[in-house]
Amino acid sequence: MVFKGTTMFSASLFRNIRRFQGFRTIRQDQEKMIDYKAVIEAAEQLYQDYKVQELYDYLVQFKDCTNDEVLWRLARATTDKGKDSTDLEVKKSCMFEAFEYAKRALQINENNFACHKWYAVLLDYTGEYEGTKARISNAFSVKKHFLRAIELNPNDATSIHSIGFWCFIFADMPWYTRKVAAALFATPPTSTYSEALYYFQLAEKVEANFYSMNLLMIGKTHLRMKNYSAAKSLLVKARDYPVVTPDDKKAHEEAIQLLSKIGVKS
Repeated sequence: MVFKGTTMFSASLFRNIRRFQGFRTIRQDQEKMIDYKAVIEAAEQLYQDYKVQELYDYLVQFKDCTNDEVLWRLARATTDKGKDSTDLEVKKSCMFEAFEYAKRALQINENNFACHKWYAVLLDYTGEYEGTKARISNAFSVKKHFLRAIELNPNDATSIHSIGFWCFIFADMPWYTRKVAAALFATPPTSTYSEALYYFQLAEKVEANFYSMNLLMIGKTHLRMKNYSAAKSLLVKARDYPVVTPDDKKAHEEAIQLLSKIGVKS
């Protein structure tokens, strides 16, 4: 979930995007004629330029395809579309739509790390809408798919961040949620702030400054562990990270709030 500066489309990429405009979906007989390498290249350019709606409109034409690389990117694009919306119902609808694409991508190729990653992300996102019990019930499966994503690609910083976030959620769980978890599992999911910090820092080592939320979570975890000096350093970085995406905005605002609690004015 990393977005870089805007760049100009090459003429070939632009032609590839325009080629399928006007089609609502790609028919089975058309799929054999599609150059998916070019589709993916065009999609990645739109993603890097953070053209959320344009990327979704482009990829949704391929929603009935059997290409896992296209489908997980469609899941990602649909997720970003939901995050970009201020309408809560649209957000919810996008997360469930995205999950369907992620499911199909994983069914097509269980050896694709990104399919596991986006399946796990969206299993958790949809679980949030279904309530605490559902989210906790999904927890072991979410962790399993993140760990499989890391096993398949140890250099994917977002997968490593995501397992760190999983650890933080369960380390930070209030007593009443722990009670729900204990009722669901003989051995409920647990973790520690130290484990969460390990993964957040590992993600940063793999790809420095790749994600504003990773900087925020390192600072936040240090804060929970009462490492105030380290917390301040990372929270300042999160606060000053360029705001491009909704996640960047969230990291910026939360960093300011957390810094104010330790006496740092913004």
